[in-house]
Amino acid sequence: MDQDAYRKTFEQINERACLFEKCLFAGHAGCSQSEKFNLAEREGIHCKQDKAQAQCGELLKLLRHHSRFVLKASQESGVLSHAQALRIQVGGLRGLEQVMEQQTQQDSRFIPDIYSLINRAKKEYGALDNLPFNLIIQQVAAFKGRRR
Repeated sequence: MDQDAYRKTFEQINERACLFEKCLFAGHAGCSQSEKFNLAEREGIHCKQDKAQAQCGELLKLLRHHSRFVLKASQESGVLSHAQALRIQVGGLRGLEQVMEQQTQQDSRFIPDIYSLINRAKKEYGALDNLPFNLIIQQVAAFKGRRR
């Protein structure tokens, strides 16, 4: 298969890409606003609504900003490795869930719905900027991906 043609078709089908795709594919979370699709023998995930994608984008931007030290990244605009992106996504969601459930110790459980978790956080804190990122980022630091 021609990779350029595949990429072009993939982008046409997936015009509203899921921003937590790595986390969903790795089996760490689910989302009521995500929908899987197949193209050739590959799988992708897209978001069902613009509002949900915008919320996720805002959270990821904040997580990335606050995770700079943990990731040893000097710039926010640099390209992240797959492992770093997964660490931000999974650790950030686990940290957010820990804050929302007011737990002291977070286990590595499955997060059933990213969309509702972010909505609950926005209702409780007024805006995502007001979240206690000092607590959330602890889970980003603690997350370890699969060992080889």
